[in-house]
Amino acid sequence: MTSYGSYRPVRFSPRRGNLARVLAKDSPLRRLDWIMILSALGLSLGSSLLVWSATRGRDTLTHGDPQYFLYRHLTNLVIGLGLCAVTVLIGTRRLRTAVPFVYLAVLLLLFAVLSPLGSTINGAHSWIQFGGGFSIQPAEFAKLAIVMGMAVVLSARVDAGEREYPPTRSVLQGLAVAAVPMGVVMLMPDLGSVMVMAVTVLGILLASGAANRWVFGLLGAGVAGAIAVWQLGVLDKYQIDRFAAFANPALDPAGVGYNTAQARIAIGSGGLTGMGLFHGTQTMGQFVPEQQTDFVFTVAGEELGFVGALALIGLLGVILWRACRIARQATDLYGTVLAAGVVTWFAFQAFENIGMNLGIMPVAGIPLPFVSYGGSSMFAVWIAIGLLQSVRSQRPIGI
Repeated sequence: MTSYGSYRPVRFSPRRGNLARVLAKDSPLRRLDWIMILSALGLSLGSSLLVWSATRGRDTLTHGDPQYFLYRHLTNLVIGLGLCAVTVLIGTRRLRTAVPFVYLAVLLLLFAVLSPLGSTINGAHSWIQFGGGFSIQPAEFAKLAIVMGMAVVLSARVDAGEREYPPTRSVLQGLAVAAVPMGVVMLMPDLGSVMVMAVTVLGILLASGAANRWVFGLLGAGVAGAIAVWQLGVLDKYQIDRFAAFANPALDPAGVGYNTAQARIAIGSGGLTGMGLFHGTQTMGQFVPEQQTDFVFTVAGEELGFVGALALIGLLGVILWRACRIARQATDLYGTVLAAGVVTWFAFQAFENIGMNLGIMPVAGIPLPFVSYGGSSMFAVWIAIGLLQSVRSQRPIGI
């Protein structure tokens, strides 16, 4: 810990102007984790080229405009950066008091999906479509709501000095906070998002210091729930087929296993340094479905090769490393749990997405954070970056 006994605030003279204030040691900008921000920004900007490469030749998707998805992806990024900035400016304390309103707003959106307002895309009834081709996927924001809601509930009595660890009542309340949106998302059904949420809940419980029996109990309940879902026929046929194709890749390479088979061919053909941006044969031939969203990693693997794919994973790793650092250095349990929840969310979602591209995980239809095309995902992950920066801003400068 840094000693603040000899700290002397910087005094400004009128002649030094605004630039001096920005560069001063006590400036709010110096409290931000610029390594994380620049890594996420580099990942998002670099992914625009991958999205462009995956879509520029698909006239049925681009309506004849090769730059259609490029411009929309960059627009989503700009909006995401704005939401991140607003989140940081609001600050952790005010956000903490606003969590119940955020949670209720997300629930309303989730229930709206189950109403006539909801739309089905790629077999999942998970969207709300508006005019002008604009749509949102509330499940992405549900991840934020779960992280923020559980952080508030689990840390309330600990941060108040009443308990050293979250008591049983707080843990039960936290699990209830997560169960409601997860249940609604399961009804859509969006199994991939539910998987991410479930793993995120586990990470939050571990970070909060809750008793290990809760973690093991939740794991057991998850296994029992998965068996029940399978036996009761809750899953749609296309979801069952995806698991069957994962268990046996040679089952139907021209049918249910087609996506994974083509993804592996694309990544394998990239070799060490790739075929060059915009020169991937699988990408130009449009052999990989949903290549701008769920399978965008195949573009990196084919056109940039092992080196490019490793660079992408490396930037994700830097974001996770800095987020873990923020969780470890947070000044209260709320900040620790919030940051740990974001870390778990990002880490598992990235692992699942890249894993399904490589054939080591079942196809679950979830985006690669900061990389896949999609406004809802881009907005959610950049709001999460803003939450992490807000937590970091609470600590004294120098730590």
